[in-house]
Amino acid sequence: MFLVLRFLGEMIMNAVESVKVEISVIIGKSTLPIHQLLKMGRGAVIELDANQNDDVWILANNEPIARGEIILQGDVIAISITDTVNGFFG
Repeated sequence: MFLVLRFLGEMIMNAVESVKVEISVIIGKSTLPIHQLLKMGRGAVIELDANQNDDVWILANNEPIARGEIILQGDVIAISITDTVNGFFG
């Protein structure tokens, strides 16, 4: 019985590990006319409605799952989770 349960557990873990999840982070938003958007080229800067110390939204497959803060570590930008949406991560 134990071997069967262990085998089923391994099958479930293998199935879960193969699931792909798209993670997105929303750092701010902006509204601009379409003609201005069409004029933008490489290197264009879009001003956002956010400040450096504002929390960001963390999305999994376009669903909000947490809030976080931006952490700069040299050339690396990371997100530290500060709060979770009810129902996620226990």
